[in-house]
Amino acid sequence: MAVVAAGALALAGCTSDSGTEDTDNAAEGGGGDDMEETEGSGEESEGDDMGGEEGSTAKADLGEVTTNDDNVSFSSGAEEYNAYNGDTASTNSTYNAVVNNQLFAGFWYWGTDGTIYPNEWFGSYEQTSEDPLTVEYTISDDAVWSDGTPITANDYLLTWASSNPESLGGVDALGFDPVSDTFGRYVPEAPETEPGSKTFTIVFPEPYPDWELLVSSALPSHVAAEQAGMEPDELAQAILDGETETVAEVSEFWNTGWLFPNYQVEDEALVPSSGPYTLEGAAWESGNQLALVPNEEFYGPAPATGNLVFKFAAPETHVQALQNGDINVIEPQATVDTLQQLEGMGDMVSVETTAEMTWEHLDFNFAESSVFNDENGGLAAREAFAMCVPRQNIIDNLIAPINPDAQIMNLREKFPFQEDYQEVVDAAYDGRYDQVDIEGASGMLEEAGLETPVEVRIGYSAPNQRRTEEVAQIKASCDEAGFEIVDAGNPDFFEAGGTLESGDWEVALFAWAGSGQIASGQPIYSTDGGQNFGGFSNEEVDEAWNTLASSNDPEVHMEQIKVIEKLLWDNLYGIPLFAHPGVTGFDSTLENVMPTSVQTGVSWNAEQWVRAS
Repeated sequence: MAVVAAGALALAGCTSDSGTEDTDNAAEGGGGDDMEETEGSGEESEGDDMGGEEGSTAKADLGEVTTNDDNVSFSSGAEEYNAYNGDTASTNSTYNAVVNNQLFAGFWYWGTDGTIYPNEWFGSYEQTSEDPLTVEYTISDDAVWSDGTPITANDYLLTWASSNPESLGGVDALGFDPVSDTFGRYVPEAPETEPGSKTFTIVFPEPYPDWELLVSSALPSHVAAEQAGMEPDELAQAILDGETETVAEVSEFWNTGWLFPNYQVEDEALVPSSGPYTLEGAAWESGNQLALVPNEEFYGPAPATGNLVFKFAAPETHVQALQNGDINVIEPQATVDTLQQLEGMGDMVSVETTAEMTWEHLDFNFAESSVFNDENGGLAAREAFAMCVPRQNIIDNLIAPINPDAQIMNLREKFPFQEDYQEVVDAAYDGRYDQVDIEGASGMLEEAGLETPVEVRIGYSAPNQRRTEEVAQIKASCDEAGFEIVDAGNPDFFEAGGTLESGDWEVALFAWAGSGQIASGQPIYSTDGGQNFGGFSNEEVDEAWNTLASSNDPEVHMEQIKVIEKLLWDNLYGIPLFAHPGVTGFDSTLENVMPTSVQTGVSWNAEQWVRAS
């Protein structure tokens, strides 16, 4: 699962192996404008050619495009697409997002390094006041859904209402099940607009550093209104007037009416598109593939390829499928074996490696039953574990062969490839856990008063070759210090009610995937945060996050990130390991395939993929 909604960190757990996150947070740290690319072999693209202009990380400007009748295929894994509404708590995943990214258009998109680029053909937005922070949005007059209905402020009013704002009574009165309540929390009053308008204005009572990420695409409010037996403008007016009972009438459809539990589209009228492609039931072969076809009413740049095919294929089959021509673009887990296999295919396949804004980490469980709880082994036990984890050895064996520039990651909110990374490290961390210290770890276990061996279950989403190897290396080292490391990987780790959520582990091994958000880490490290699975609590950390999240000043952000990072090291929330290397392989006859560091994955610009003539 990987949450890809704007403004949230995603747990990486699919083909690229991370984890899942709520939309409130964006598990990666700061922006990645200074990302450096490392390149693999085969037919590779130079970093400067990753965007439209030389050195740009934006989509390429293809000029006038005539859509061909070709097929280009991609797979995000074996999990099948199952929701047109990918914003519910149970459907916000990569395997839904890769499809929905082509069905919905919005005000902006992420470039390959986390830079935000506007979709000027969709509309525009402008900050009109700093106090209070006020943003005015204008939707293009040409912007319509594929059924011909204009895209209007009505759609964004429903988006706001679906975040259960307290001014409409909150979740108990409204009943929406969103993955994130960010919109309603930071914008407590309804957007200022009129039903059917092409413009709307939102007001933030307090500063919010990630305001630009809050509004992009929207679901079709006219469909939800009609399913609830009301006119579209009637629903919009009810939201503006605060008529909670009326608004609540659409929540059941919003929660379930856009889901496909049987993996088929029963009524295409319910799923219009605002993006370059549309979803047709006849093009969906459950268990095999889903093909998107061009949106004939699309008002933006035409898609380059007529049929964009998403294959439901297990990750371990992707490399062979690429070689056979069954899948044209793959983004497999970056392992030494995978890279060697791709490189061995010669000129038929292009291979690129990138540094990603996804990072591996080990998190401690602070539950009362855990040895790492402060009433049990506490900080001394956590320090002992940190001393024996062979971080450099893990990188040398598993990551450096893919990315020779890989290094131990010593922060959570900044990446080694960012210019200000070392400045934060110098202020927050003294390098005490960079080298394995078995003797010191044994001494800390003795200081903690723990009887050895101390059993520690490391939970992760299995099967996963790289993580299994990581756990094996940790066991080989930490067992010498007095621990008994147990590989507790299992397939239900990320499931609702599964191992991660239930806390059935001492250490959790997974990754956060993000795109350069500023305040997205708050729910991960704050007391009772929605993504704080280990139950960590520290008043100083909470205060620092509150200061950061209530300011739009970059200097305040940097100051508080230093404070937060130091506190997280001093109290050992967990142990960062490395930034993920990314590997992309694709049919070398394809043009405009551009790997990205952000959580949207390589299919972020799939509408531009085209086979060279």
